[in-house]
Amino acid sequence: MNRTSYQFLTSEQKKMEHLQNGHKPFVTIKAPELPLTNGITLLNLLAETQDLGNIDPSRVFVTKVKRLIVKVGTAVVTRSDGRLALGRIGALCEQLKELSTQGYEVILVTSGAVGLGKQRLRYRKLANSSFSDLQKPQGELDGKACAAVGQSSLMALYDTMFSQLDVTSSQLLVNDGFFRDAGFRKQLSDTVNSLLDLRVIPIFNENDAVSTRKAPYEDSSGIFWDNDSLAGLLALELKADLLVLLSDVEGLYSGPPSDPNSKLIHTYIKEKHQGEITFGDKSRLGRGGMTAKVNAAVCAAHAGIPVIITSGYATNNIIRVLQGEKIGTVFHKDAHLWVNIKEVSAREMAVAAREGSRRLQVLKSEERSKILLAIADALEKNESKIRLENEADVADAVAAGYEKSLVSRLTLKQEKIYSLAKSVRVLADMEEPIGQILKRTELADKLILEKISCPLGVLLVIFESRPDALVQIAALAIRSGNGLLLKGGKEARRSNSILHKVITSVMPDTIGDKLIGLVTSRDEIPDLLKLDDVIDLVVPRGSNKLVSQIKESTKIPVLGHSDGICHVYVDKSANIDMAKHIVRDAKTDYPAACNAMETLLVHKDLSNNGGLNELVLELQREGVKLNGGPRATGLLNIAERDSFHHEYSSLACTVEIVEDVFAAIDHINRHGSAHTDCIVTEDCEVAETFLRQVDSAAVFHNASTRFCDGARFGLGAEVGISTSRIHARGPVGVEGLLTNRWILRGCGHVVDGDQGVNYTYKELPLKT
Repeated sequence: MNRTSYQFLTSEQKKMEHLQNGHKPFVTIKAPELPLTNGITLLNLLAETQDLGNIDPSRVFVTKVKRLIVKVGTAVVTRSDGRLALGRIGALCEQLKELSTQGYEVILVTSGAVGLGKQRLRYRKLANSSFSDLQKPQGELDGKACAAVGQSSLMALYDTMFSQLDVTSSQLLVNDGFFRDAGFRKQLSDTVNSLLDLRVIPIFNENDAVSTRKAPYEDSSGIFWDNDSLAGLLALELKADLLVLLSDVEGLYSGPPSDPNSKLIHTYIKEKHQGEITFGDKSRLGRGGMTAKVNAAVCAAHAGIPVIITSGYATNNIIRVLQGEKIGTVFHKDAHLWVNIKEVSAREMAVAAREGSRRLQVLKSEERSKILLAIADALEKNESKIRLENEADVADAVAAGYEKSLVSRLTLKQEKIYSLAKSVRVLADMEEPIGQILKRTELADKLILEKISCPLGVLLVIFESRPDALVQIAALAIRSGNGLLLKGGKEARRSNSILHKVITSVMPDTIGDKLIGLVTSRDEIPDLLKLDDVIDLVVPRGSNKLVSQIKESTKIPVLGHSDGICHVYVDKSANIDMAKHIVRDAKTDYPAACNAMETLLVHKDLSNNGGLNELVLELQREGVKLNGGPRATGLLNIAERDSFHHEYSSLACTVEIVEDVFAAIDHINRHGSAHTDCIVTEDCEVAETFLRQVDSAAVFHNASTRFCDGARFGLGAEVGISTSRIHARGPVGVEGLLTNRWILRGCGHVVDGDQGVNYTYKELPLKT
């Protein structure tokens, strides 16, 4: 391809305007360093040159919004029974007040007058009717009368709510015919500008009460026929930077939102979606509906004004839009440049990973090892870039008020990156796991059966906000010959993206970068979970709720654990100094880890000889907050925990006193999560009882629970720690990502009813 340079702002005036608005300078990006391909669009490049925080690349334009128009539909401002939805209107007013305070120029276009007027006139008619009147057929109320009554009521409601928020609002009623008058349009613009300068929020509505249209449901005027098209027209006339259309659904779907097969369209591309979308019914109360919103959005976007259709039911969607979150459906004149018109489907992504897996399996062991070594080198070489992206994720997490345990898991320090590179090299040096002969049997003379190890196929790993997990999982997939699809937490979006780029950049052309796919939207997960014919194993790493939801949503086998409620039981015969050392390490070495101690069980005799106090003081010196079970609470004067099944993931734990080792075993089997549990004792018989009877994936004697880790077990890395009892249990390394197949070698053997076949079933020595 031609090697050229791309500069996004060619006008010096635009550059100066950009800098004056407080943005970072644009950068010239040369193709030799970053060529434009189908996978990298102008918008992606633009996003990478600016400090865009958590803004989704397809929502970069919100960084330049000053004036916005918000249109709220009848279905949002009213309930299903026709009454006003006061909660939603209140949330809308609060959002607009917040935006006005932040310096945005906010204009509101509202529907709902006809519906509100109809409700009030029905009540008035009912109150003034005699019993005989009520027996007669009730005719439809005049729509224009409903509009006249409803307009004053609706405006009074807005005025009251905005006044409570110390905001002034104004009403502007318009008709379609007004916009044919150039003088009116200029006066309208001047009036709105004056109101906005005074920090007044203009509220527009079509004046249905005096409209001359005889066919209100037809676009006879050629200008507008509902408040959606009015909002679009106002966006053009008033030179808005953004139009937000609030609906009763999340955005534009590929079909009726009630259809489970319909999918939310995040970016509307006329060339792709115009002929594919099936619209449902129009608005249940207003004249518009989604068809009207799409028509208005397409017209406004074509004129250069970005539009977003999103739900007005959520209490903060307008603010989320302006924060650049990927919600609703965006319409933009350049949308066709942002993404390929033919997007990669979930199935295509999974099939590409499977094809990459098959090509990977063909490679020799040393060739796969070279890929891992190249990944390790690339991690170290790009360490500063990785930390830069990670620091941005961490800063956003702190600003958003996330818990310290999540921020801790999210953070990638220099030593962590080098540790990851080291673990990848350990995997590269491991014995070849694929094609190992596990068993050889002579079934009959010269008929040899072999059981050999082989990859599972394609893995889908959904993990929490731990970007280091991405590296470990990718390395394990390559070593075991598996294709891989990864979905990380949104808090680690930048970190995951840069790590994925670093890893896939060193893939040889014979394998391709589709071997490891990075899923960027949660909307793709339901489609992936349906692909039981392509994806072979799902590994969720996250909350109990996440794991349960995934298990309920797929036929694909699921491997993983939800909670990490790990116990340390200190027996009466324990060496207290050793016990203090183990307990301190199990809780404080890395409190956010799933193998950290969450419950300390202590033999009752230690509460009498001072052993319990020593253990408690050891934890308190490390800043550990203690909660107690029923027995420990009164004795130690600490707060009582209402449930033993609790994972703190922080410097806190539960303490309880038990009768003996059997009570400890019963407690762990009842309240634990079958993850990792430990006994500290000098009595070997008691220890063996504990090791045999505790039903957990990992059970330790006189060793910290923190040892339950793939790297510490010598597995090189781990996909996760499984508490399942099928296929793999405990830290899942390379072996847990393998299955087996059977190879039979004969010399023309046939069954023929087993006539003449002399079965020997002789075990043969293994050979490589």
